[in-house]
Amino acid sequence: MIDWIVQYGGTVFVVLLLAFLIGVIVYSMQKDKKAGKSSCGSSCAGCPMKGECHKNEK
Repeated sequence: MIDWIVQYGGTVFVVLLLAFLIGVIVYSMQKDKKAGKSSCGSSCAGCPMKGECHKNEK
């Protein structure tokens, strides 16, 4: 068991760290969406979805 931990410990740590970071990012995005925040740059003039993403604000 100790040999396995020594051999794969770094890989397991990196995978757990990445999974944690992805979870934090997803949580943050969901929280922002519920709060009504938009992820766009608010440059609607050249956007193909012009007028579609900010309907609720008008």
